[in-house]
Amino acid sequence: METIEATTNPFGGILPDPEALNPDPKAFDAALCASLAAWKDEGYKVVWLEVSIAKAALIPVAVAAGFSFHHSGTDYLMLTLRLEQGAFIPPYASHYIGAGGVVLNDAQELLVVSEKYHRQSGGPPRYKLPGGQLHEGEHLAEAVVREVLEETGVEAAFDALVCFRHWHGYRHGKSDIYFVCRLHPLSRDITMQEEEIAECLWMPVGDYLAGENISDFNKRIVEAAIHSEGVRLTDMEGYAKPEQYEFFMPSGPQES
Repeated sequence: METIEATTNPFGGILPDPEALNPDPKAFDAALCASLAAWKDEGYKVVWLEVSIAKAALIPVAVAAGFSFHHSGTDYLMLTLRLEQGAFIPPYASHYIGAGGVVLNDAQELLVVSEKYHRQSGGPPRYKLPGGQLHEGEHLAEAVVREVLEETGVEAAFDALVCFRHWHGYRHGKSDIYFVCRLHPLSRDITMQEEEIAECLWMPVGDYLAGENISDFNKRIVEAAIHSEGVRLTDMEGYAKPEQYEFFMPSGPQES
């Protein structure tokens, strides 16, 4: 029996073509058994098996053959099988990435929001920076500008990356990195995102830094944005795909 059509990666992996998988579980079982024997004889280390949701009936067959789950998307499941004992299988993405914007206007007012879920406890309002999670394929500088606009209606331009925080045990047990960026406003009028935001306003930065209900973390990152030059978007020689790469460096002769 012929092996399942597949491609390879540089690390000894074999990747069956998802379109080449027979949707009939019995036919797939026979083809998979023959293919695994051949791929092992050929010296491959790991099989990366992508199964579309339309062919989900094949998943129990793969599990019975020794495959385990690696990760999933909205329309597929990726399974892996070691053909060589101890072969390295890199884990899937381990972090969420978010960005918040310190937007300070010429009147030394800071753009802040108070989220609705913080108001449910009935306590005093808690003000934070506008921000949120990056979308897949989105640059950091683009994401923070988008998040500020979506939550507040204020248009802003990216200036610099000033700090970040890293913690573990976040959503679904993953870790989280949150970048804090300095931006300058291009508009002033506020149009609040009413689905998530309870209040949005320009607050004197001195009031924010002195506020009793403002977390120390939020105060520290605002101070960092005010006093630190940060690192700026920079062109990097040899990386000619701006849609793919994004570099942040201290100000210097290469600054873009």
